[in-house]
Amino acid sequence: MVSSVLSRETGAEAASRRESYIEAYRWMLLARTLDDKFASLYRAGKLQGGVFLGRGQEALSVAAGLALRKGDVFAPLIRDLAGRLAFGEPVVDAVRTYYGSALGPMRGRDGNVHRGRPREGLLPMISHLGAMISVVNGVLFARRMKGVAGTVGVASIGDGATSTGSFHEAINQAAVEKLPLVLVIANNQYAYSTFTDRQFACQALVDKAPGYGVTGWTVNGTDLADCLDVLTSAVARARGGGGPQLVEAHLLRLCGHGEHDDAGYVDPRLKSSEMGRDCLKVAEEFLLKQDWAGRDQLQHWRGESIEKVDQTVAQVQREAGPDPYREDWCALASKHLSEPHPS
Repeated sequence: MVSSVLSRETGAEAASRRESYIEAYRWMLLARTLDDKFASLYRAGKLQGGVFLGRGQEALSVAAGLALRKGDVFAPLIRDLAGRLAFGEPVVDAVRTYYGSALGPMRGRDGNVHRGRPREGLLPMISHLGAMISVVNGVLFARRMKGVAGTVGVASIGDGATSTGSFHEAINQAAVEKLPLVLVIANNQYAYSTFTDRQFACQALVDKAPGYGVTGWTVNGTDLADCLDVLTSAVARARGGGGPQLVEAHLLRLCGHGEHDDAGYVDPRLKSSEMGRDCLKVAEEFLLKQDWAGRDQLQHWRGESIEKVDQTVAQVQREAGPDPYREDWCALASKHLSEPHPS
């Protein structure tokens, strides 16, 4: 499908597609490099709390982040590091949050992933991810009441979140209000260790879309080109007044639920199937096949990502956590609401 599309493109269109693909790949690569660093630090006892990786879900994640623009709203899930970076989150925010730095977006008050920059549209994650849909709905509805038009909100969830009551209530509300919501479901086949056939009886989660009166999309989560095309189209449709969009991506989590989990419950047949492909390696093979990059260029980009991650980690390791004797422990949403984000 991708090759036939490329053959019909003009020179300018082909160049634009190439640039978009390379940009997405480089964000994926940076996210994977940072995730690998977090995993290494966790195993070395340098990080406290859980470490949750997006390995295998970067293509879907980065496509969501890149489909949005300034002024939009993004509610990422726990494995959305690639999308966060593409949407504008600095690498240092992620590292500071894991290390508990007082200079981080959570001021050292949270263990790892519940970080964000709400004023810039990046919402801090609620671990019970079905609850994030209604948060995005609230932002979008508030903007409508203020007369702000042309913005889109993306809420990312996993397949397990579709089994919650908050999922039903929120998508139903978005459909009734015709909100410009794009709900991205990363169907990685397991809600932690519970396989999908114990979660829902429909053939696919996208089958739920017509029941709510929303548009449904299906995407191959291991194929970066497919993810970019589908997410860009879904966001454009929502922005153009098409109401909520539900995107189901089929993929496999290529790691445990967290670094504490060996994922021994994953069916080996899934790992060896097309669904178990590593989206980063698939993207690299595509770049080589299209002659959009050579192996030397890929190695150069990998070196740049490693250098950036190592420099950032070294910087944050020198930063202190909050001083328990001097810190004002009031809620960030009260006194500090009007304060600027620390530089």
